[in-house]
Amino acid sequence: MKTVYIALGSNLNTPIEQLNQALVALTQLPDSTLSAVSSFYQSRPLGPQDQPDYVNAVACLQTELAPLALLDALQHIENTQGRVRLRRWGERTLDLDILLYDELILQSERLTLPHYDMKNREFVIVPLYEIAPQLVLPDGEKLTDLAARFADHQMKILKK
Repeated sequence: MKTVYIALGSNLNTPIEQLNQALVALTQLPDSTLSAVSSFYQSRPLGPQDQPDYVNAVACLQTELAPLALLDALQHIENTQGRVRLRRWGERTLDLDILLYDELILQSERLTLPHYDMKNREFVIVPLYEIAPQLVLPDGEKLTDLAARFADHQMKILKK
């Protein structure tokens, strides 16, 4: 089994419920087990500020699915929950991003691993640190060091 970390985010159509539904869908993936979920955090939008705040979390999945098969499955979950991409970094019903897939480093048209900008996002690093504080990224960087950069984050915990 591979250890995979997935970022979840929503700011439309009852975001907490969207994340809860996505977590249920993750438990139903073939050859996979949901092993940990962070608290839910309220965060300001990364992109345009004329949209609602987000609810974010990170989940840990143990899976036998190959990276692109997992990506397809996550996109299916997004689409099932009504995902529409209106604008870059804009509002969305559900966003599921693969952050890390074991120690894999991958650059393809469809998928970049580790996630290309995860180190700069408090709404990723803080919940990831909550569930995997001893994690070391494939480049050797300790999650502890990244989390220290976001010690003064302004996110609000909505659900533990």
